[in-house]
Amino acid sequence: MDRRKIVLIGAGSAMFTRSLVADLVRDGGQWQVGLVDIDPQALAVAVRLSERMVALKKAPIDVVASLDRRELLPGADVVVTTVAVGGRRAWETDVFIPRKYGIYQPVGDSVAVGGIFRAMRMVPVMVEIARDVARLCPNALFFNYSNPMSVNCRAIRKATDAPVVGLCHGVQHVHRYLAQYIGVPPEELKSVAVGVNHLTWFTELLYKGRDAWPLVKQRLAEVGAGQESMFSWELYRIFGAFPAVLDRHVTEFFPAMLGKGAYYGKTLGVDAFSFEATIAHGDAVYAEMEKQARGESAIDERIFNRAPGEHEQLLEILHALWGDRGTIFSVNLPNKGQVNNLPREAILETPAMATGNGFKPLAIGDLPAGLAAIMNRVVGVHEITAEAALRGDRQLLLQALLADGAVTQVETAERLADEMLTAHKAYLLTLR
Repeated sequence: MDRRKIVLIGAGSAMFTRSLVADLVRDGGQWQVGLVDIDPQALAVAVRLSERMVALKKAPIDVVASLDRRELLPGADVVVTTVAVGGRRAWETDVFIPRKYGIYQPVGDSVAVGGIFRAMRMVPVMVEIARDVARLCPNALFFNYSNPMSVNCRAIRKATDAPVVGLCHGVQHVHRYLAQYIGVPPEELKSVAVGVNHLTWFTELLYKGRDAWPLVKQRLAEVGAGQESMFSWELYRIFGAFPAVLDRHVTEFFPAMLGKGAYYGKTLGVDAFSFEATIAHGDAVYAEMEKQARGESAIDERIFNRAPGEHEQLLEILHALWGDRGTIFSVNLPNKGQVNNLPREAILETPAMATGNGFKPLAIGDLPAGLAAIMNRVVGVHEITAEAALRGDRQLLLQALLADGAVTQVETAERLADEMLTAHKAYLLTLR
């Protein structure tokens, strides 16, 4: 393979950078890796860590870096965004301020108050990146991992000509979870999952050509639901489809069912899927990577033989596209007819075939009425949120907060919005 150029924007998210470089090393091909971040210190960590990993394995990879993406985008074959405007500190604000109003989120990056305000920070930045990609490397494959996935991709598609594709690890992880649950090899289990990112439903499950849901029901009767996924199993019992990506994410889409964060005697984000623990873990891992980058700690070689990371299919996807292999992947693309009873152009997470002419989404047909009712509400909120962020419109922001359902009173929405806007002032457009 000729040397390919991949540009990672948001490289200061060193956990993703480290895993991507490990995959490129294992790939064995010749690569130029362009690392971009607006934070010079974070970028320096990512660069030095990457260089040490490449040197350790004597891989044919060149690492280049810049604070200005426009320096590295020309000639790129692949562009990947892992941007997080405001980083973990802004993320904390997304979750901690709403708690004062009785809104508890274990993640807060996709939906409800946390997801909506993350979108308000993210969308303007993502659109500017997309415009640069369309102008400077129009033939590059453009992938986004940044949350909120659906709103980011929808806003980019509305505002630019950049053909962004959203990628997330949730579907393949829960596919393996279900295979393990019924005791079959994951590669022998076939599934169809459709929805929006972090609320994607397994609607079909096949094992050796036969419907595998009876196996699931039998196992559920024998051993019950796993403690980490009780709500997901409850949704399965009611709707006959199993949600990805288990309770930590899926609970946030059902505020009416889990008022005040109530979760089987615990509180979401507090003693159930602790948000503080997630942040502390991220800080600790990053601190260790800083030591490795400075040479104070040895490179952890387990990264080269690790269990797959969240971007584990990126290299497989690239080779499938370049090789016209026709492999099926779960990707986030506009609805061009994949699902008949969801809005056209809404960003849906569905199966698509990787070909030499790009992704070809598979036609799913209609979702069952119950799932369609839920999904139409969610994609409606995504549409309002994308418009609010694109326009910098406070009125649309309030509409998104109330349509989402986690905020139930207009006065609360206005007070909460104003407090969040003040806290995030450095990262937001001036709202009308």
